[in-house]
Amino acid sequence: MSRFAAPPGDRPSGGRDIAEPFVGARAPQSEFVGRATSRGVVLGTVVVLLAGGGASANAATSGPVVSGATINSGHDVIVGITHDVVFPVTVSGSDDSGLSLVDVDLKGPHGGFYTTDAFCESATACTTVFTVNAHLAPGGDDPVDLTNANAGAWSVDALADANDGDSVFAPGVGSFSLKRAAQLTVNASPEPVTKGARITVTGELVRANWDTYRYAGYAGQSVKLQFRPKDSSTYTTVATVGTGNTGTLRTTVKAVKDGYWRWNFPGTTTTGPAKATGDYVDVRP
Repeated sequence: MSRFAAPPGDRPSGGRDIAEPFVGARAPQSEFVGRATSRGVVLGTVVVLLAGGGASANAATSGPVVSGATINSGHDVIVGITHDVVFPVTVSGSDDSGLSLVDVDLKGPHGGFYTTDAFCESATACTTVFTVNAHLAPGGDDPVDLTNANAGAWSVDALADANDGDSVFAPGVGSFSLKRAAQLTVNASPEPVTKGARITVTGELVRANWDTYRYAGYAGQSVKLQFRPKDSSTYTTVATVGTGNTGTLRTTVKAVKDGYWRWNFPGTTTTGPAKATGDYVDVRP
């Protein structure tokens, strides 16, 4: 696993084809953030499985073609503050001689950058593995990859080599969201409660701060209050409440029947979703 001071600049073609409809080489990055593992190496304890579609990049019929990048099955890559997150990226394509090697670059906001390469496991698919983190690792001289500014939309570039020596560069062949993890708590009281009385439901929404390696309150967010009767498996939204300056939540509802109360946060462009574990309230006549 290697880390570089800066991502590569414009990639010389060296006689290689550039995939249509893209013109030119990749622009150099102003800052490098990230690290990547070589193919087949899986580090850390959290694995985010990738699968999802990317845009096609066409080449001449006699040369290789990159058709897409498989990224997390359409799901976000969500990173907290305690574990490495490890995920594969699969680039798909074709060539008369078969694909042999792919170089994959991930590019994100504010200079976020990871790169690695992999030998292809088949004539049409090449899989590599990335590791990202936002936590301190004792003994490391530069252990933290991510900062808060790196959260958001990321793109995937691929340079694919064929067995006959031809190659094609496909910028923007895929995309995904890299988000800060969120957590929710809930407390409904009093317990038990008389039917028709008021229940106060409180909670707190926090999200990972990749700059301080802690969770902090997420202010100004809309969170759904949901209820599930004890004999049901389905939650229904009862109200929508905004978080306070420190991520706190509070509202009151009427006690109607026994059941579970929870908060449900759908997430944002930079932060993953979160659901609190339901808090049971016994409603008595």
